[in-house]
Amino acid sequence: MPGTSTFHPPTAPRPCGPSYGAGMDIRLDGKTALVTGGSRGIGLAIARAFVEAGASVMLSSRRADGLAEAKQSIDGPNGEHAGAVAWHVANAGDPAQARACVAATVERFGALDILVNNAATNPYYGPMVDIDTGRADKTVRVNQTGYLEWVQAAWHGAMADSGGAVLNLASIGGLSVEPGIGWYNVTKAAVIHLTSQLAGELGPRVRVNAVAPGLVKTQLARALWEPAEEAISRRLPLRRIGLPEDIANAALFLCSDAASWITGQTLVVDGGALSMPSGGIS
Repeated sequence: MPGTSTFHPPTAPRPCGPSYGAGMDIRLDGKTALVTGGSRGIGLAIARAFVEAGASVMLSSRRADGLAEAKQSIDGPNGEHAGAVAWHVANAGDPAQARACVAATVERFGALDILVNNAATNPYYGPMVDIDTGRADKTVRVNQTGYLEWVQAAWHGAMADSGGAVLNLASIGGLSVEPGIGWYNVTKAAVIHLTSQLAGELGPRVRVNAVAPGLVKTQLARALWEPAEEAISRRLPLRRIGLPEDIANAALFLCSDAASWITGQTLVVDGGALSMPSGGIS
Protein backbone atom coordinates (compact mmCIF):
# COMPACT_ATOMS: atom_id res chain seq x y z
CA MET A 1 0.00 0.00 0.00
CA PRO A 2 1.20 3.56 -0.64
CA GLY A 3 2.84 5.18 2.36
CA THR A 4 3.60 1.89 4.09
CA SER A 5 6.68 -0.29 4.23
CA THR A 6 7.75 -3.51 5.85
CA PHE A 7 10.87 -3.54 8.02
CA HIS A 8 12.89 -6.74 8.00
CA PRO A 9 15.41 -6.72 10.88
CA PRO A 10 18.71 -8.51 10.38
CA THR A 11 18.82 -12.04 11.71
CA ALA A 12 22.51 -11.91 12.55
CA PRO A 13 25.18 -9.29 13.17
CA ARG A 14 27.89 -8.38 10.75
CA PRO A 15 30.42 -11.21 10.92
CA CYS A 16 33.38 -10.78 13.22
CA GLY A 17 36.63 -10.32 11.42
CA PRO A 18 39.39 -7.95 10.55
CA SER A 19 37.66 -5.77 7.94
CA TYR A 20 34.98 -3.20 8.75
CA GLY A 21 34.37 -1.13 5.66
CA ALA A 22 36.44 1.10 3.46
CA GLY A 23 39.53 2.51 5.12
CA MET A 24 39.11 0.55 8.35
CA ASP A 25 41.04 -2.67 8.82
CA ILE A 26 41.02 -3.85 12.43
CA ARG A 27 43.88 -6.24 13.14
CA LEU A 28 45.54 -7.68 16.23
CA ASP A 29 48.54 -9.23 14.52
CA GLY A 30 51.33 -10.03 16.95
CA LYS A 31 49.12 -9.46 19.99
CA THR A 32 48.36 -11.95 22.76
CA ALA A 33 45.04 -11.91 24.60
CA LEU A 34 43.74 -13.67 27.68
CA VAL A 35 39.96 -14.14 27.84
CA THR A 36 38.31 -15.26 31.07
CA GLY A 37 35.08 -17.18 30.73
CA GLY A 38 36.34 -18.03 27.27
CA SER A 39 34.77 -21.45 26.81
CA ARG A 40 31.33 -20.30 25.63
CA GLY A 41 29.01 -17.39 24.94
CA ILE A 42 30.44 -13.90 24.72
CA GLY A 43 33.91 -14.96 25.82
CA LEU A 44 34.18 -17.58 23.10
CA ALA A 45 32.90 -15.15 20.47
CA ILE A 46 35.48 -12.56 21.53
CA ALA A 47 38.29 -15.13 21.45
CA ARG A 48 37.27 -16.25 17.98
CA ALA A 49 37.14 -12.68 16.67
CA PHE A 50 40.58 -11.96 18.12
CA VAL A 51 42.13 -15.05 16.53
CA GLU A 52 40.57 -14.23 13.16
CA ALA A 53 42.11 -10.76 13.48
CA GLY A 54 45.57 -12.25 13.95
CA ALA A 55 45.95 -12.53 17.73
CA SER A 56 47.07 -15.43 19.87
CA VAL A 57 44.55 -16.21 22.63
CA MET A 58 44.65 -17.97 25.98
CA LEU A 59 41.20 -19.22 26.97
CA SER A 60 40.38 -19.54 30.65
CA SER A 61 37.46 -20.96 32.61
CA ARG A 62 36.78 -23.49 35.36
CA ARG A 63 36.28 -26.62 33.24
CA ALA A 64 38.93 -28.32 31.13
CA ASP A 65 36.42 -30.12 28.92
CA GLY A 66 34.66 -26.90 27.95
CA LEU A 67 37.97 -25.20 27.21
CA ALA A 68 39.14 -28.09 25.04
CA GLU A 69 35.91 -27.94 23.04
CA ALA A 70 36.21 -24.17 22.68
CA LYS A 71 39.77 -24.43 21.39
CA GLN A 72 38.73 -27.05 18.87
CA SER A 73 35.92 -24.85 17.61
CA ILE A 74 38.32 -21.93 17.07
CA ASP A 75 41.09 -24.08 15.58
CA GLY A 76 38.99 -24.59 12.48
CA PRO A 77 38.21 -27.75 10.49
CA ASN A 78 41.73 -27.90 9.09
CA GLY A 79 43.47 -26.66 12.23
CA GLU A 80 44.40 -23.38 10.59
CA HIS A 81 44.31 -21.52 13.92
CA ALA A 82 45.55 -24.35 16.15
CA GLY A 83 48.83 -22.67 17.05
CA ALA A 84 47.11 -19.44 18.03
CA VAL A 85 44.88 -20.88 20.77
CA ALA A 86 45.71 -22.37 24.16
CA TRP A 87 43.75 -22.87 27.36
CA HIS A 88 44.33 -22.83 31.10
CA VAL A 89 41.89 -23.84 33.82
CA ALA A 90 41.33 -21.08 36.39
CA ASN A 91 38.57 -20.00 38.74
CA ALA A 92 37.86 -16.35 37.98
CA GLY A 93 37.29 -15.65 41.68
CA ASP A 94 40.66 -17.00 42.85
CA PRO A 95 43.53 -14.48 42.73
CA ALA A 96 46.24 -17.15 42.90
CA GLN A 97 44.74 -18.90 39.88
CA ALA A 98 44.54 -15.57 38.06
CA ARG A 99 48.25 -15.02 38.58
CA ALA A 100 49.02 -18.56 37.45
CA CYS A 101 46.95 -18.09 34.29
CA VAL A 102 48.73 -14.85 33.43
CA ALA A 103 52.10 -16.58 33.95
CA ALA A 104 50.99 -19.48 31.74
CA THR A 105 49.96 -17.04 29.02
CA VAL A 106 53.33 -15.27 29.04
CA GLU A 107 55.15 -18.61 29.08
CA ARG A 108 53.11 -19.98 26.16
CA PHE A 109 53.03 -16.91 23.91
CA GLY A 110 55.82 -14.71 25.25
CA ALA A 111 53.58 -11.74 26.11
CA LEU A 112 50.23 -10.54 27.37
CA ASP A 113 48.86 -7.53 25.51
CA ILE A 114 45.10 -7.78 26.08
CA LEU A 115 43.07 -8.93 29.07
CA VAL A 116 39.34 -9.51 28.66
CA ASN A 117 37.51 -9.79 31.98
CA ASN A 118 34.43 -11.69 30.86
CA ALA A 119 33.74 -14.40 33.45
CA ALA A 120 30.72 -13.68 35.63
CA THR A 121 28.21 -15.39 37.88
CA ASN A 122 24.66 -14.79 39.01
CA PRO A 123 23.62 -17.39 41.59
CA TYR A 124 20.51 -15.50 42.74
CA TYR A 125 17.32 -14.31 41.06
CA GLY A 126 14.77 -12.36 43.06
CA PRO A 127 14.30 -9.23 45.15
CA MET A 128 17.65 -7.82 46.23
CA VAL A 129 16.32 -7.26 49.73
CA ASP A 130 16.05 -11.04 50.18
CA ILE A 131 19.44 -12.15 48.90
CA ASP A 132 21.51 -14.19 51.36
CA THR A 133 25.02 -13.18 52.29
CA GLY A 134 26.62 -16.25 50.75
CA ARG A 135 25.28 -15.65 47.25
CA ALA A 136 25.80 -11.92 47.53
CA ASP A 137 29.45 -12.45 48.45
CA LYS A 138 29.98 -14.97 45.64
CA THR A 139 28.62 -12.54 43.06
CA VAL A 140 30.94 -9.77 44.25
CA ARG A 141 33.91 -12.13 44.45
CA VAL A 142 33.67 -13.13 40.78
CA ASN A 143 32.09 -10.11 39.09
CA GLN A 144 33.78 -7.29 40.94
CA THR A 145 36.76 -8.22 43.11
CA GLY A 146 37.76 -10.86 40.59
CA TYR A 147 37.96 -8.30 37.80
CA LEU A 148 40.32 -6.19 39.87
CA GLU A 149 42.49 -9.18 40.74
CA TRP A 150 42.86 -10.24 37.10
CA VAL A 151 43.91 -6.70 36.19
CA GLN A 152 46.41 -6.74 39.05
CA ALA A 153 47.78 -10.06 37.82
CA ALA A 154 48.06 -8.79 34.24
CA TRP A 155 49.68 -5.53 35.32
CA HIS A 156 52.30 -7.08 37.58
CA GLY A 157 52.83 -10.10 35.32
CA ALA A 158 53.30 -8.27 32.02
CA MET A 159 51.59 -4.97 31.29
CA ALA A 160 53.49 -2.70 33.67
CA ASP A 161 56.51 -3.19 31.40
CA SER A 162 55.00 -3.77 27.96
CA GLY A 163 51.68 -1.90 28.15
CA GLY A 164 48.41 -3.22 26.82
CA ALA A 165 44.65 -3.01 26.92
CA VAL A 166 42.01 -4.27 29.34
CA LEU A 167 38.38 -4.84 28.45
CA ASN A 168 35.82 -5.38 31.21
CA LEU A 169 32.41 -6.87 30.47
CA ALA A 170 29.83 -4.78 32.28
CA SER A 171 26.07 -4.70 31.50
CA ILE A 172 23.35 -2.18 30.79
CA GLY A 173 21.99 -3.41 34.10
CA GLY A 174 24.76 -1.37 35.69
CA LEU A 175 23.16 1.72 34.13
CA SER A 176 19.49 0.94 34.78
CA VAL A 177 17.09 -0.84 37.13
CA GLU A 178 15.69 -4.31 36.49
CA PRO A 179 13.69 -6.72 38.64
CA GLY A 180 15.21 -10.02 39.70
CA ILE A 181 18.89 -9.37 39.00
CA GLY A 182 19.44 -6.24 41.07
CA TRP A 183 22.50 -7.48 42.96
CA TYR A 184 24.15 -8.76 39.78
CA ASN A 185 23.57 -5.32 38.31
CA VAL A 186 25.12 -3.65 41.36
CA THR A 187 28.34 -5.56 40.62
CA LYS A 188 28.17 -4.48 36.99
CA ALA A 189 27.74 -0.85 38.05
CA ALA A 190 30.89 -1.35 40.10
CA VAL A 191 32.67 -2.69 36.99
CA ILE A 192 31.81 0.51 35.13
CA HIS A 193 33.34 2.65 37.88
CA LEU A 194 36.28 0.25 38.25
CA THR A 195 36.98 0.72 34.55
CA SER A 196 37.17 4.50 34.88
CA GLN A 197 39.31 4.31 38.01
CA LEU A 198 41.80 1.86 36.52
CA ALA A 199 42.04 3.86 33.30
CA GLY A 200 43.14 6.86 35.33
CA GLU A 201 45.66 4.86 37.31
CA LEU A 202 47.16 2.69 34.57
CA GLY A 203 47.41 5.18 31.73
CA PRO A 204 49.32 5.80 29.56
CA ARG A 205 50.76 2.28 29.67
CA VAL A 206 47.43 0.47 29.67
CA ARG A 207 44.05 1.44 28.24
CA VAL A 208 41.03 0.21 30.21
CA ASN A 209 37.55 0.17 28.70
CA ALA A 210 34.29 -1.70 29.16
CA VAL A 211 31.42 -3.00 27.06
CA ALA A 212 27.92 -2.91 28.51
CA PRO A 213 25.84 -5.49 26.64
CA GLY A 214 22.10 -5.54 26.60
CA LEU A 215 20.26 -8.85 26.60
CA VAL A 216 22.36 -11.36 24.69
CA LYS A 217 21.47 -14.94 23.83
CA THR A 218 23.88 -16.74 26.17
CA GLN A 219 23.51 -19.61 28.60
CA LEU A 220 23.98 -17.27 31.58
CA ALA A 221 21.05 -15.10 30.45
CA ARG A 222 18.82 -17.91 29.18
CA ALA A 223 16.23 -17.45 31.93
CA LEU A 224 15.81 -13.82 30.85
CA TRP A 225 15.43 -14.19 27.08
CA GLU A 226 14.17 -17.68 26.34
CA PRO A 227 10.61 -17.40 27.75
CA ALA A 228 9.74 -14.23 25.83
CA GLU A 229 12.24 -13.71 23.03
CA GLU A 230 9.72 -12.50 20.44
CA ALA A 231 8.00 -10.08 22.81
CA ILE A 232 11.32 -8.64 23.99
CA SER A 233 12.57 -8.28 20.41
CA ARG A 234 9.46 -6.34 19.40
CA ARG A 235 10.17 -3.74 22.10
CA LEU A 236 13.76 -3.14 21.00
CA PRO A 237 14.48 -0.47 18.37
CA LEU A 238 16.58 -2.97 16.39
CA ARG A 239 13.95 -5.68 16.83
CA ARG A 240 16.19 -8.50 17.96
CA ILE A 241 18.03 -9.77 21.01
CA GLY A 242 21.79 -9.57 20.80
CA LEU A 243 24.14 -12.36 19.81
CA PRO A 244 27.62 -12.95 21.26
CA GLU A 245 29.14 -11.78 17.96
CA ASP A 246 27.60 -8.33 18.46
CA ILE A 247 29.67 -7.92 21.61
CA ALA A 248 32.76 -9.48 20.03
CA ASN A 249 32.74 -6.83 17.29
CA ALA A 250 32.80 -4.06 19.91
CA ALA A 251 35.50 -5.85 21.90
CA LEU A 252 37.72 -6.19 18.84
CA PHE A 253 37.50 -2.47 18.17
CA LEU A 254 38.18 -1.37 21.75
CA CYS A 255 41.18 -3.68 22.12
CA SER A 256 42.73 -2.70 18.80
CA ASP A 257 44.90 0.24 17.81
CA ALA A 258 41.82 1.74 16.13
CA ALA A 259 40.79 2.73 19.69
CA SER A 260 44.24 3.95 20.75
CA TRP A 261 42.88 7.26 22.10
CA ILE A 262 39.97 5.71 24.00
CA THR A 263 40.24 4.76 27.67
CA GLY A 264 38.01 4.84 30.72
CA GLN A 265 34.88 4.45 28.59
CA THR A 266 31.93 2.08 28.66
CA LEU A 267 30.46 1.29 25.25
CA VAL A 268 26.79 0.31 25.37
CA VAL A 269 25.85 -2.43 22.88
CA ASP A 270 22.18 -3.15 23.50
CA GLY A 271 20.10 -2.87 20.33
CA GLY A 272 18.72 0.41 21.65
CA ALA A 273 17.32 -1.01 24.90
CA LEU A 274 18.39 1.94 27.06
CA SER A 275 16.54 4.31 24.74
CA MET A 276 13.25 2.69 25.74
CA PRO A 277 11.30 3.75 28.87
CA SER A 278 11.52 0.28 30.44
CA GLY A 279 15.02 -0.52 29.21
CA GLY A 280 13.49 -2.65 26.47
CA ILE A 281 13.45 -5.78 28.63
CA SER A 282 11.05 -5.73 31.54
